[in-house]
Amino acid sequence: MTPVLGIAGWKNSGKTTMVERLVAEFATRGLAVATVKHAHHDFDIDVPGTDSYRHRAAGAHEVAIVSARRWAIMHELLDEDEPPLDAVLDRLSPADIVIVEGWKHGGHPKIELRRRSAGEDRPLADTDPSVIAIATDFELRHGSLPVFDIDDVGAIADFIVDRFGLGA
Repeated sequence: MTPVLGIAGWKNSGKTTMVERLVAEFATRGLAVATVKHAHHDFDIDVPGTDSYRHRAAGAHEVAIVSARRWAIMHELLDEDEPPLDAVLDRLSPADIVIVEGWKHGGHPKIELRRRSAGEDRPLADTDPSVIAIATDFELRHGSLPVFDIDDVGAIADFIVDRFGLGA
């Protein structure tokens, strides 16, 4: 089973930057990484006026767009509920690890990000047993969890490799 690691934190804690930096680090180590990003708002990956956009606007429930370089499937939820994370993970191609951004209250293992400049400062680790480490930009001691400098991506990646037995 592919390991799943969440990068969790409050708004402006640096989640996207951390995911980007970990993906780049793992790619240089030869690992295949998939990512899943949760959005709390309406989003569109298609541009009005394109053929695929026109297909969806006409009422297509699902549209696949395919080229020699990439493909994507856009699925309109209509009256369906947002799919759970497990359903999304089941649709991914094989990878060495999946990094999830968001789903901060999910049960998968997570690294919590804490930044002084984030708007919210309630710790997740204090109430969430799935938090396996903390990365922060300020001095912090946590009795039971490893704490990393948020900019020490190499050390964070080493921890993840060891924790999940990647590349073994």
